Amino acid sequence: MKAALITGASRGIGAAAARLFAENGYHVIVNYANSEEKAHALCDEIEKNGGKATPVRADVTDRDDVRRMISLCVYHCGGIDVLINNAGVDFYGTFGDTDGEVWDRVIGTDLTGVYNVTHAALPELLESSGRIINVSSVWGVHGASCEVAYSAAKAGVIGLTKALSKELGPNGVTVNCVAPGYIDTDMNSRFGRQAVNNVIDRTPLCRIGTPEEVAKLMLWLCSPDSGFITGQIIGIDGGFM
Repeated sequence: MKAALITGASRGIGAAAARLFAENGYHVIVNYANSEEKAHALCDEIEKNGGKATPVRADVTDRDDVRRMISLCVYHCGGIDVLINNAGVDFYGTFGDTDGEVWDRVIGTDLTGVYNVTHAALPELLESSGRIINVSSVWGVHGASCEVAYSAAKAGVIGLTKALSKELGPNGVTVNCVAPGYIDTDMNSRFGRQAVNNVIDRTPLCRIGTPEEVAKLMLWLCSPDSGFITGQIIGIDGGFM
């Protein structure tokens, strides 16, 4: 059974990916930092539906935590075939209000966290000729007012993806990035109806996306059909302008 490690998998896009990968025969490692109850409930749900899932607590900003998580992946699964770097936090506020602590938290989780987990998992991914999927954002491509730290971190994920794909390509490891637009998740639930309508007005498909749609793209990027695709930044944003 192949193994997929999904960071930040207790809710939203990560949880949708965990369900879908489990349905398609993967042993899913559900990583979480704080949402223990949600992570365990998700794993219970997956197991009741005939899948295989193991919850593992680790803060992606803590390298000791990350190394322990990778060791547990190897213990439970024998290796890692797919790594989905999904864990993320954001901050909505002006650049003037983005103090050093906020900047460090967002960059540390959304960008350095990708480095920490990928670097620790690299020996296992090289062994399996695995797949790496990094989660950026439409704001990593276009930038967003009042989300400077988040936009910078997600732009960094794009650069990391492009560079690492060139380095790992000769080893048969693909590295791709999905860049979701406005997706119906807890992270976006704080925005009011008017803000959502403004996004919909800028989206040619005239709606917001779902976590399940992003998860399906991730699963396809791990399929044999996508074996010649690497270093790509794939927008899943309804054509957002």
